[in-house]
Amino acid sequence: MSETIIAQKAQVVDAVLEKFNSAVSIVVMDYRGLTVEQVTELRKQLREAGVQMEVVKNTYLRRAADKAGYEGLDETFSGPTAVAFSNEDVVAPAKIIAEFAKGAEALEIKGGMIEGKVATLDEIDALSKLPSRDGLLSMLLSVLQAPVRNVAYAVKAVADSKDEPAA
Repeated sequence: MSETIIAQKAQVVDAVLEKFNSAVSIVVMDYRGLTVEQVTELRKQLREAGVQMEVVKNTYLRRAADKAGYEGLDETFSGPTAVAFSNEDVVAPAKIIAEFAKGAEALEIKGGMIEGKVATLDEIDALSKLPSRDGLLSMLLSVLQAPVRNVAYAVKAVADSKDEPAA
């Protein structure tokens, strides 16, 4: 192999390594059997959530994972492999891909990485069942508002009782 080809391959590995390092969540999947329309729809849904999906050669993925220190991902890099990288929302790729896989049985999640740690299929499945970031924030907000709301009700009840004429 010529040195230019080796340098080009090293650049691809470095680009994948950079994506590994900047991602908070990665989902590796086998897309074999999906139609072009299904892949396009999946990419669209992922893109809308800020997730980037790429098809990368397994050797590049293995080398980048080794450089990043993600041991245990090597066995997921076999056969046709697509990778979804999320730099912001940990839940989004797992949630979207798992939901999409319900309607497209050919799509298979192989593994992934969550916040720098290699994740099993069970962990990714559990992650996919969590509410989205916005849903979690709204739950937190309602929990934080409850004590304030209760105090407001108590103050209103006291004020109402003082306004009532004594019997």
